[in-house]
Amino acid sequence: MRKLSDTIARLAALKAAQRQVSHRAPRNRLKDMELTGANPGALKASTFVPDNLASGRPLVVALHGCTQSAAAYDEGSGWSDLADRYRFALLFPEQQRSNNANLCFNWFEPEDAKRDAGEALSIREMIETMVATHGLDRDRIFIVGLSAGGAMASVMLAIYPDVFAGGAIIAGLPFGSASSMPEAFDRMRGHGGPGELRLQKLVRDASPWRGKWPAISVWHGTADNVVDISNMEAIVRQWAGLHGVKISDYVSETEQGFLRKVWHGADGRECIESYTIPGMGHGTPLAAAGPDSYGKVGPFMLESGVSSTLRIATFWGLADAAHDRRGTETASQEYVHRGEILVPGALTDKLQEEGTGRRFGTKNAHAAGIQKTIEDALRAAGLIK
Repeated sequence: MRKLSDTIARLAALKAAQRQVSHRAPRNRLKDMELTGANPGALKASTFVPDNLASGRPLVVALHGCTQSAAAYDEGSGWSDLADRYRFALLFPEQQRSNNANLCFNWFEPEDAKRDAGEALSIREMIETMVATHGLDRDRIFIVGLSAGGAMASVMLAIYPDVFAGGAIIAGLPFGSASSMPEAFDRMRGHGGPGELRLQKLVRDASPWRGKWPAISVWHGTADNVVDISNMEAIVRQWAGLHGVKISDYVSETEQGFLRKVWHGADGRECIESYTIPGMGHGTPLAAAGPDSYGKVGPFMLESGVSSTLRIATFWGLADAAHDRRGTETASQEYVHRGEILVPGALTDKLQEEGTGRRFGTKNAHAAGIQKTIEDALRAAGLIK
């Protein structure tokens, strides 16, 4: 078995360094959720519902990373600000130290990562309570997570594809890549794990679902020294096979230094997107200032010039990054990949809607400046001022 000391040391160093960024309690806009359903995973939960929210609105489930609270994750990511603006509800499942000393969701534990059991069932029951209580749209339920929360989002998307219209995995890992803590550390370092076809089979076997698969957004920093960026490619490959798209057939655009790739399904709709953020460490990409700013820089919340929160919500059809904060749009370089050939291409700027109400479209985003000279070094450590 490979030694885990280097990964543990990096986690400890990162955690210690980030304590110096902020010592104050996070702003808390969330309300504690009264749990009425089964809770075999012994999780807590908080919610955010905009005032006078109409029935039939979407729900976003947000899963925090290790050492975080639901309130800290919300403040850093800006999800409640976006929900206020675009009128949708939020559910924040929250880990307890009695389950995991570092407040990580147990995505690698078989009893917590299978349908209708453990932490996964707890989250599913919370979703059902939210939908029933607030009259939310069952066809527009989405899930996003960071790090261990991202890996748990992978779990939920795989075992409950009948529940989710889309998901987003930030600095996370593919479903089924580990079934123990030692394996989890190995996969975080980019070592071992199931092959592409095995990863796809694991999702197919995780539920009886044979319908339309959720649309997936995947985000990762190139300087992430906690969860290796190879996990992003593994996630894309896992879901590409499910959606029936070739990994080489994607459209790409480069803007402000980050790279977005998008894969279209047989119906022409976007089914997978990935964002590679150069020089960024382990955390959620933010644009804390600028025309499309949401969130606040802090532990595992990293300034990168792009708001993952806004872009993810736009990919799901819940927001509009092109016109969100009255900023100016900038042109991006777009290409179409076909096999090994790279040719100029064009992306349509419209939303397409299914009869169920699910919307996925490509939107041009606002520019947000990146102060490269100072920030690259900080991002490499997963921190920024």
